[in-house]
Amino acid sequence: MALLSFKEACAKIILLYQVIDATGFVLGGVYLKIAILILLVISSLGLIATVLLQSGRSAGLSGAISGAGESFFGKKKGMDELLAKFTAVLAGVFLLSSLGLAMLK
Repeated sequence: MALLSFKEACAKIILLYQVIDATGFVLGGVYLKIAILILLVISSLGLIATVLLQSGRSAGLSGAISGAGESFFGKKKGMDELLAKFTAVLAGVFLLSSLGLAMLK
């Protein structure tokens, strides 16, 4: 199987989208935009909540040094670790859904 060039791959994706949109397939038109928009709103609200629930670092130079040491040696435990994972996942979902919505508009 030969690899497609970027131009050929883009042409095939555009052709597929035009076929799906012309047939009125449920993922072709407005429904896909609404689904991605709902995913974007849910991921943005979740991202805001997880960032606000995370514990803050100490202020000042000593806090900056100890905070860097904790993140270097992996001293996060319990809820902070779980919230950091949720934040990373939600940030990825937010990024992909915003890119997908921009591509559809």
